[in-house]
Amino acid sequence: MSADLAADTRAIPDPERAGRYHIALPDHWDYLMPSGGVVMTAALRAAEAALGDPLLRLASATSIFCTPIGSGPLVADVVILRRGGATAQLRVAVKNRDLPTVPRGAAGAGAPDPGDQVGMELSCTFIRDRKGPDVKGLSWPRVRMLGESPSADDGEANNPHARFRFYTQIETRIAAGERYWTDGLVAGPPVYARWMRYRNAQRDAQGRFDRLALPPLIDTMPTALHRAIGPGPYRFYAPSLDLTTYCVDDTTREWLLVAVTLQRARAGWAVADAEVWDDEGRYVAYGAQAMYLHGLAGDPPIVDASERT
Repeated sequence: MSADLAADTRAIPDPERAGRYHIALPDHWDYLMPSGGVVMTAALRAAEAALGDPLLRLASATSIFCTPIGSGPLVADVVILRRGGATAQLRVAVKNRDLPTVPRGAAGAGAPDPGDQVGMELSCTFIRDRKGPDVKGLSWPRVRMLGESPSADDGEANNPHARFRFYTQIETRIAAGERYWTDGLVAGPPVYARWMRYRNAQRDAQGRFDRLALPPLIDTMPTALHRAIGPGPYRFYAPSLDLTTYCVDDTTREWLLVAVTLQRARAGWAVADAEVWDDEGRYVAYGAQAMYLHGLAGDPPIVDASERT
């Protein structure tokens, strides 16, 4: 049975400390460690619980990843920075609850107490719907439609969709690009797009796709860098430095297209953005990410993919 993101990121208030919430994050959503987007969802659950107003809905959020966060018990401390009639802004600090015990001062003069170290800091804005213009500024990306997109599950042992627990919770089809883990890979433009659907559907109380379930899907941007680099000996992984999500519209659909564009990789880090659409052509969300590039093998290549189509 597939894991339920909503249940796995549920935030329970601390009975003794106002603004503190506890999350028991299982390893269902791990890559090497839990998906940064899933940790972001957990922080947003705490923010939503602190507001306690279903009419205030997520509009935007930015996370800064300070130290690695493992699965297990998490602590989220929420501060409401501003609460107006139409908008609320909050800050959430997340860390693992069971940190190693290190005597104060043992890490050196001026070093922070391990119990004070934050794993992730999130700032977010929740808004009420208001009357305003309805303007469409983006056209549908150049991708394969859902029915034309091949499954990402090809049975290969080195397929990340089979190796990582995160992808066992999500059905995936490739909308732009090829299977970048195969020997026949050809370098292409710095874009990659996948259709994604939670195997356990994520819905809010009104039956819409849960906005708080968007960050894990958006936090899948290194694929565009894989495609731009193409085949060769260079291998890397790309943990997040920061991740931003903007919620643009609602949908009741299950399949979402995540279309990623790599903007630039240089000096050991990279920036990319992602458009999120549903299978009826509705633009649902936008994301941006800065990634730390940790080399695993080979020399970093020099690539100009800017004119590829």
